[in-house]
Amino acid sequence: MAINRNLVVMVKSPRIGRVKTRLGRDIGYVSAWAFYRQMLRNVLRPLARDRRWTTWLAVSPDGALRNEHIWPIRTPRVRQGGGDLGDRMGRVMVVMPPGPVVIIGMDIPDILPRHIEQAFRELGVHDVVFGPADDGGYWLVGLKRRPALKKIFARVRWSSEHTLADTRVNLPAHWHIAELEILTDVDDGGTYSALKSKRGKL
Repeated sequence: MAINRNLVVMVKSPRIGRVKTRLGRDIGYVSAWAFYRQMLRNVLRPLARDRRWTTWLAVSPDGALRNEHIWPIRTPRVRQGGGDLGDRMGRVMVVMPPGPVVIIGMDIPDILPRHIEQAFRELGVHDVVFGPADDGGYWLVGLKRRPALKKIFARVRWSSEHTLADTRVNLPAHWHIAELEILTDVDDGGTYSALKSKRGKL
């Protein structure tokens, strides 16, 4: 019997001044908004069209859930709810159908379908998989099973160099952990400029 694979993309309603705010302080909020819209199109669409998994949007704020016109694709959506990132990811994982769950955000422009496929393959032989970011956080987390989610994401220093280490400390000692390649989180002017230099233009 085929195993359900669920990919969750954590997204915010693309409104100027509400998305990529750290980046906006460096390059301007309109430019940061335009970059986020580009990410929604260029990163999200290929992932959502891939039939090897079901793609879900976890939407914030909750009121944006039913606004069809602001999302570039038609795919199932759920609310993120309130709290910190750990609260929201834990809440989303609980409502997913049975099967492994992989969660990503919209901060990494280099995410490709091959990364998601690799994550699900790793969950075939590991309990948890991370996609480490070069700033100490992670761009992907996936779980084969979903026990004690509050403990896994508790007391994590989000958006810091300690994020991945704090999460790993919370995992049961007997769990098998896999890590994917390190990717860059574009969240400030420096990482944005580096991406522009790499790609030529955005």
